[in-house]
Amino acid sequence: MTQYPLEGIRIVDLSQIYNGPYATYLLALGGAEVIKIEPPGGESLRRRAAVGGAALPFAMLNGCKRSVVLNLKTPEGKEALEALVAEADVLVENFAPGVMDRLGVGADRLMALNPRLIYASSSGFGRDGPYSKYPAMDLTVQAMGGIINITGFPDQPPVKAGPAMADFFAGIHLYGAITTALFERERTGIARRLEVAMQDAVYASLASNLGMHWGGEGDASLPARTGNRHGGLAEAPYNVYPTADGYIAIICVGEAHWRSLARLMGAEALADDERFATLKARVEHMDLIDATVTDWTSRHPSSALFEQMMAAHVPCAPVRTLDEVVADANMHARGALAWIEHPEYGRIVVQQSPFRFDGVPRIPLAPSRPLGADTQDILGKRAGFTSDRIAQAVAASK
Repeated sequence: MTQYPLEGIRIVDLSQIYNGPYATYLLALGGAEVIKIEPPGGESLRRRAAVGGAALPFAMLNGCKRSVVLNLKTPEGKEALEALVAEADVLVENFAPGVMDRLGVGADRLMALNPRLIYASSSGFGRDGPYSKYPAMDLTVQAMGGIINITGFPDQPPVKAGPAMADFFAGIHLYGAITTALFERERTGIARRLEVAMQDAVYASLASNLGMHWGGEGDASLPARTGNRHGGLAEAPYNVYPTADGYIAIICVGEAHWRSLARLMGAEALADDERFATLKARVEHMDLIDATVTDWTSRHPSSALFEQMMAAHVPCAPVRTLDEVVADANMHARGALAWIEHPEYGRIVVQQSPFRFDGVPRIPLAPSRPLGADTQDILGKRAGFTSDRIAQAVAASK
């Protein structure tokens, strides 16, 4: 029988919203058993279900996990957590730094109870710097991390990135840190505490913009925001161009791409025009390049342009709506997206793990569990709690 890569690994998951839950979702789809622990009433993302479609993100990030309710502000709730941690491999939390210590179940306490426990945490700015006490959400980390200032058009105010970049970048890094720590423990027996700060996780994504900033040596004429152009203004054509029925993104990385595009536009002479003959020249005449490409694209529908450029091996893509992305033929064909019937939310699309391992079938997608659906089973079998003690561990504080 094929074994999943993380089969036999047990995760106690105290995380919430996007950051930690995405890391633990990836762990679950790698074969780990993930026990998600929520407070009475559920974690913040689950409670957003009261606002229309806000239920979908919880379902997307918490399938293939078991659900337990514990009130960590009560002695019984703490005792139950400690019983689960005693036989766990990893604990994951993304509370503000210090919260777990104030509850009396911080890293020192839990790792003393279980010396093989890897204690994984994530926060906005880390637990040891001058920003450690700053409240952090994706929006505030995007602002502090430089993302908002470089997003948008130069003549308009900055805007946040549409996706929750800081949360998910941190979640991916948190997954990587956990699997790295598991690998080290496997080799050496050492179990470590680890953390990922959201601010740290997003910095590398500024690379193109930092390249222009560094190379410009503080040149005030360089724009902070480049719109849909390359963040370092180092490629042309590189933009989102209007079409007869929408928009299309085009980038010419090499000379072959540019020459192919020029032929498609019926302007072969441009390939040898000294203003466009090299990348450096094209970047210097970026406005003229964009105007020329726009004149061509605006006269044709996106689908026709896409087919022509794909046939000519010019990198491009139509700008698609969320409806089109949810129904993406490639992702559904590869099993990256799938429709499931959710007992609470109806028929929804959820994502598989991006990780693929040859010879190992993907774990079947399972819906996120109702709040506390596994509390009785897990606390009864794993912690040896009676029904009365379970009720006390779960009860909301008065």
